[in-house]
Amino acid sequence: MLLWIIFGGIAGWVASLIVGRGDQMGILANIVVGIIGAFIGGWIADRLGFGGKPGVERPTTLVSFATAVFGAVILLVILNALF
Repeated sequence: MLLWIIFGGIAGWVASLIVGRGDQMGILANIVVGIIGAFIGGWIADRLGFGGKPGVERPTTLVSFATAVFGAVILLVILNALF
């Protein structure tokens, strides 16, 4: 659980920098965006045939980090368009 919080925080922070919201988000928002982004990115990767093994993977690889950042960027772009 702690690994997901750290991973989500870093992925959300990187995504917020990419989207240009780095100065507007706090640590809790970065964690939430990163974790949700990991699920979104993983879902997209599975649909495109790039998903990993079935089951839960630990967020310890560069590919899983890139997938989480990708998903978090998508989430932030959607949120920016809505709000």
